[in-house]
Amino acid sequence: MPGTVREQVASPLDTASDQMLADRAADGDLRAFAVLVRRYGPLMRVYATRVLGSNDETDDVVQESFITAWLQLGTLDDGSAVKSWLMRIVSRKSIDRLRARRPHVNIDDTDAPAPDSHAPHALAEAESQTEALARVLAALPEDQRRCWTLRELAEYSYGDIAAELNLPVSTVRGLLARARKTLLREMEEWR
Repeated sequence: MPGTVREQVASPLDTASDQMLADRAADGDLRAFAVLVRRYGPLMRVYATRVLGSNDETDDVVQESFITAWLQLGTLDDGSAVKSWLMRIVSRKSIDRLRARRPHVNIDDTDAPAPDSHAPHALAEAESQTEALARVLAALPEDQRRCWTLRELAEYSYGDIAAELNLPVSTVRGLLARARKTLLREMEEWR
């Protein structure tokens, strides 16, 4: 019928394993590689956008990553690891793009002193403080330590912590409050 939209016919490759797709693509099968592009392209695009901070260069970085992947598929030892391999490629390409943005400064042209935070006494103090914090955290009950670590270091929300530790949100709040109180008390000399 003229004017109708042609439905995309699903290929048996669409449900194939990463291992099979990678092996076939390494042998030159463009259709298998196209499935990998459709399967992991969106994830790679999201990752590149997060690293680059904007969408301006994302498509270029993802495209460069797939070109590199196509050229290096023969070096991939384990086709089932194609997802992590592709993510490493897009990660390197994104970081390279960030580096290219920064102007290169000849170190001989600069004579700025190191900031006070890099002075030996400041580094020693920071290391001592970190060791003290590690001792206090190690002494906390396990649930308090896990909640505090997920909240303060991994930046989880209360709901995410509750889901991760299989606890009610109210329990997470209480554990965090007790952990913070202990940390404030034990780290008083470092304030």
